[in-house]
Amino acid sequence: MKPINEVQSVMTPLNRKNVDTDQIISKEFLKRIERTGFGKYLFYHWRYQADGVVNKDFVLNDERFKESKILVAHENFGCGSSREHAPWAILDYGFQVVIAPSFADIFHNNCFKNGILPIRLNVNEIEELLSKGQSSPYSLTINLEQQTVKGDEGKTYSFDIDPYYKQMLLNGWDEISLTFQYEEHIANFEKQHA
Repeated sequence: MKPINEVQSVMTPLNRKNVDTDQIISKEFLKRIERTGFGKYLFYHWRYQADGVVNKDFVLNDERFKESKILVAHENFGCGSSREHAPWAILDYGFQVVIAPSFADIFHNNCFKNGILPIRLNVNEIEELLSKGQSSPYSLTINLEQQTVKGDEGKTYSFDIDPYYKQMLLNGWDEISLTFQYEEHIANFEKQHA
């Protein structure tokens, strides 16, 4: 995984509550065995009409947010089934950070395990960001080390994160990488118990 510390980008305002994992990546796209290639299916049924024509009213189809790395959504993001494909699709599309007032627990944990920073801000702060982002492109700077979200005009929001996950993201470690940090101890244990 790539280390995350500072992410600066125009935010993509997804002003929807209870976005479930089937909306993030629909079941018909789960046949791939790789972790890559899912980004083109992110929010597929919102991005495209039934006949395959691009839905110009959906935020991801707005050119102003084309290179965005920060997705801002509303409450209960990632609810529904526990499919890990949801964070794969988000990351493959290009988002490194998802900000919402609340996340489904399994989705929240899957984000960390796949190199995405999920940030919880309170509902009022989210609504403020969504309002700013919907009226015109609005940039944010995320600093994981300082645990801050800073807006264009300098307003700063603070967030909490479990120290374990913070270290994992700052170092670009997944759980296997973390295990390798103890390789010498593991080898010594195996010698003693051979």
